[in-house]
Amino acid sequence: MTGLELILAALAAGVGGGITDATSTGIRDAYTGLRELLRPKLASHDGQAVEVLDAEETEPGVFEAQLREYLVGSGADRDDQILTSARQLLTLLDPSGERTAKYTVDAREAKGLQIGDHNTQTNTFS
Repeated sequence: MTGLELILAALAAGVGGGITDATSTGIRDAYTGLRELLRPKLASHDGQAVEVLDAEETEPGVFEAQLREYLVGSGADRDDQILTSARQLLTLLDPSGERTAKYTVDAREAKGLQIGDHNTQTNTFS
């Protein structure tokens, strides 16, 4: 996962994870922390970028294309502190890794392949 993909996934998961009153304080704090790290970085690149970041909360499906350009242009996708914050948020939202990249699978030239947990398969090759 690239730095850009990591940040976008963390922001989307934060919104999709339901940052609400019922969400743990740690998750809310991690999500807010990521956004606060992004704010000055984006503002220094383009004043509209912060508006796009804020619009993400109300229109999660719309913001990604615009925000992608701003994240790359500002260097946020290469900022170690921002990337660490994004990883922390994703870990808090999915500690077991079940929803995000639990497996890395190269299925080229595979035969009789199953991906996932608790599968059973019987193969008979002749």
